[in-house]
Amino acid sequence: MSSETREVIMRETTNMVSSSAKSTGIRSPSYIQVYLRELQENPLRTKMLTSGALSALQEVLASFIAGDRNRHGSYFTPRVPKMAVYGSLISAPLGHILVTALQKAFAGRTSTKAKIMQILVSNLIVSPIQNTVYLACMAVIAGARTSHQIRATVKAGFMPVMKVAWCTSPIALIIAQKFLPPHAWVPFFNLVAFVVGTYINASTKKKRITAIKKKKYYDKKDEKDYYVRRD
Repeated sequence: MSSETREVIMRETTNMVSSSAKSTGIRSPSYIQVYLRELQENPLRTKMLTSGALSALQEVLASFIAGDRNRHGSYFTPRVPKMAVYGSLISAPLGHILVTALQKAFAGRTSTKAKIMQILVSNLIVSPIQNTVYLACMAVIAGARTSHQIRATVKAGFMPVMKVAWCTSPIALIIAQKFLPPHAWVPFFNLVAFVVGTYINASTKKKRITAIKKKKYYDKKDEKDYYVRRD
């Protein structure tokens, strides 16, 4: 989609909203337009707030889906504010820098070959960097304190995470190339990562809860067998 076509669509959409507001007598603010304007005027700040909110919400939603509560029965675990910090102070600035560099490297190149090359660079350079940083931060949030523990976490989780990225990233990038202005790419990618990350996070939590229940069951069984043998 060319920039001229995109401008026509946005202009017609604005006219439709204005006409509807005049006919009903109600002045309805367009929150999407306000958000997109903030992305253009304050890109990094807007991306930081968006990523921080989505990261925190992802943790709460994954805990709700998996039934993972803290000792007080709340889904608002200590991981929630940590995820918000990660999203706003690490993930958003990193994504802003990498995606901006990717866009500049392919600026003005609209051929099919250029778009394919952009997808390849994104999957072979940008995604590995982002996922390595993500896994390292998740290791720290989970309690890793030594470089050996962090490296072990990154090594164990890198390929599984990359396989998911290689399935979802090309589709997301094609959609961004066709329908989104450059300044909206990072929030869109954050939204895709939110959906995929919530699913993975919830699945991981369910597996961990199941493993803990099994361990408690077998511990009780072993303890019972021990006392039966003594009797």
